[in-house]
Amino acid sequence: MGDLHRGVVTEFDEARGLGIVTDDLGGRYVFHCTQIADGSRCIEEGTRTSFVVIPGHLGRLEATRLIARDEVLA
Repeated sequence: MGDLHRGVVTEFDEARGLGIVTDDLGGRYVFHCTQIADGSRCIEEGTRTSFVVIPGHLGRLEATRLIARDEVLA
């Protein structure tokens, strides 16, 4: 499993289901709406999150298992 990060959703395109989350150190990671841990398909920009960073498609790092920061990452 990848490293745990905390940050904020800085962009989210609901029509495409794609977003960008920026961690507290400035790293930016793409995510797909299927990676939102509670099963919802939408997340608001500005939402504080915890997430895991994993190697993704095309050799870039991606965010997965996004959860609201006040929830516990299992």
